[in-house]
Amino acid sequence: MNKETNQKINFEETIKELELIATELEKGDLPLDKSVAKFEEGMKLSKACVEMLEEAEKKISILLQENETLKEEDFEAK
Repeated sequence: MNKETNQKINFEETIKELELIATELEKGDLPLDKSVAKFEEGMKLSKACVEMLEEAEKKISILLQENETLKEEDFEAK
């Protein structure tokens, strides 16, 4: 998946699709070739999720002005 595609698909939808694939694979009733195809699709979705999480982490980082230098603080959810 390229970056442009990632922007069109939201994180929650991607996770749901990944969960469906995992459920299908756990059943164990797919032929080998379909299992491999589903696994490959799952890996692509997993990579897309990681990229979305990394992008969100970058956006959440808060930059503070401190003595004319920038200091980065990680956002902490409470």
